[in-house]
Amino acid sequence: MKAIVVEDQAAGTAGMTLVDRPEPQAAINDVVVRVHASGFVPTELEWPSTWADRRDRDRTPSIPGHELAGVVTALGYGTTGLSVGQRVFGLADWHRDGTLAEYVAMEARNLAPLPGDVDFTVGASLPISGLTAWQGLFQHGRLQAGQSVLAHGAAGAVGSMVTQLAREAGAYVIGTGRAGDRQKALDFGANTFVDLENDTLEDVGRIDLVFDVIGGDIQKRSTALIRAGGILVTAVGPTEARPVDGLAIDFVVESDRAQLGEIVQRVRDGRLRTNIGKVATLDEAISAFNATERRAGKTVIRVHP
Repeated sequence: MKAIVVEDQAAGTAGMTLVDRPEPQAAINDVVVRVHASGFVPTELEWPSTWADRRDRDRTPSIPGHELAGVVTALGYGTTGLSVGQRVFGLADWHRDGTLAEYVAMEARNLAPLPGDVDFTVGASLPISGLTAWQGLFQHGRLQAGQSVLAHGAAGAVGSMVTQLAREAGAYVIGTGRAGDRQKALDFGANTFVDLENDTLEDVGRIDLVFDVIGGDIQKRSTALIRAGGILVTAVGPTEARPVDGLAIDFVVESDRAQLGEIVQRVRDGRLRTNIGKVATLDEAISAFNATERRAGKTVIRVHP
């Protein structure tokens, strides 16, 4: 099969190569999926799991990519809940070869059925962005109707999901980003927008829930905005500063079949729009990842058009 591999962490996406690899085999509780589309997050190349297994042993050359939509082609011993020929989407294991390939072997529990009226490209754009937003808002942030949410990076793949899900839950959403992101953030449902380059973040006042996807100085300044009992959730690593009278929670997104079902149903009935920035074929993928122009949204690779 064709697959994209990485061997040199320092090289980043420029060090990717398209190679021939053996098709994977299904282990116990696994399925093999023919990948029709794969999502990609560039920060994957900074994650230790891209380069080492759970025992911290080098596993390069490794196949990156963890979001996918495709069709089940084989079942491992003991696998239940899915069938050969079924359309699926989900989140592949962090420490195993990923989805920038024509086939991937992964645990069946990390997949959910993909309805026939949802395109594979759309399905592949949902797992990381959708699950990160869902878990950050509802599991870790304990969002309630009537609360205020500061959604950093509101025009991005995760931030746009945060904005839409928070608005649906009855929250008042303040989006942030660059000046050029304003209209897109508002189009995805932000009540108002803060330009982090030209506006004063502190002018937003006190916030019930800050959803951070930026880190650094923006994260530190955001902790001062948390009102008593409020929460800052972040998906970019441990927090360096904490609210005076609130909580700061950093988390790693996990696959969840029921939550994937909730997310895709919202896409089907029009309550949730995915945010796709660029679509390319597997042959074009490396060039797409190394493009110099900035485009907010998820990059999706069509592996089997």
